[in-house]
Amino acid sequence: MVSDSQVMDEKAGQVQPGTAWTAGVLGWFVPGAGHIMLGHWTRGLIILATVLTMFALGLVFGGHLYSLSNADPQATSPLLRFPPVIANFGMGGIYVVCWMLGLGFESRASLPTSEYGNTFLWVAGLLNYLAALDAFDIGIGRKQ
Repeated sequence: MVSDSQVMDEKAGQVQPGTAWTAGVLGWFVPGAGHIMLGHWTRGLIILATVLTMFALGLVFGGHLYSLSNADPQATSPLLRFPPVIANFGMGGIYVVCWMLGLGFESRASLPTSEYGNTFLWVAGLLNYLAALDAFDIGIGRKQ
């Protein structure tokens, strides 16, 4: 009888070592790119469309991206800004490009939908983290 660990080892042995890490990092930096690299075109395009749509809706609703250097008078401590920064950073290249261009970091809290916008931006980043981990799992042979 074959144990689960032996099946995992056989599957992992069929995969090139750097492929999983490349798929995971590429999937984080460009949403869906890790899946596309592994040949899962449909899944990759769905992830790309979903993350970009959530990002766009977040900005349209008045949400803003967080950074640790924001001088936000409402935040009493930099520790309160840390979890949203981690969530926003999950968008990978989108966050980096916005940070380099200075786009999306201005607070528009006067809009009644700004908290919905912030939530959309956080969930887009967290979803992209999960998608990158999924690409890693596919690359390592843990799932198909």
